[in-house]
Amino acid sequence: MTNEQIIFSAEQNLAKDGLLKYTGRVLQFQDVSGSIVEFKETEQIHTFQYWKANGYKVRKGEKAVARFAIWKRTAGKETKTPEGEPLIIPAKMFLKESCFFSASQVEKITA
Repeated sequence: MTNEQIIFSAEQNLAKDGLLKYTGRVLQFQDVSGSIVEFKETEQIHTFQYWKANGYKVRKGEKAVARFAIWKRTAGKETKTPEGEPLIIPAKMFLKESCFFSASQVEKITA
């Protein structure tokens, strides 16, 4: 599963459990068989770092609404063998547990 799929599934489960609010919009998707599937849109959840990078701050005292694993990527690097030959270490993917905050827990940073 991709991170988007992992987060989407978690949002649906959190909303069913009453931990996330619905926005009132209904999303329509077409499944593999061609049928239209409808989902109620939930408020967004993202990691602390995502909110920060996009100009938001998590309000003081807020606790994460969810904690689950998403994919992270290590940076590949170039190094040399003891003989001086170039050696490329490829990037790797791994699952890392992350904390997620909802849109109702953050506010835009004002300059």
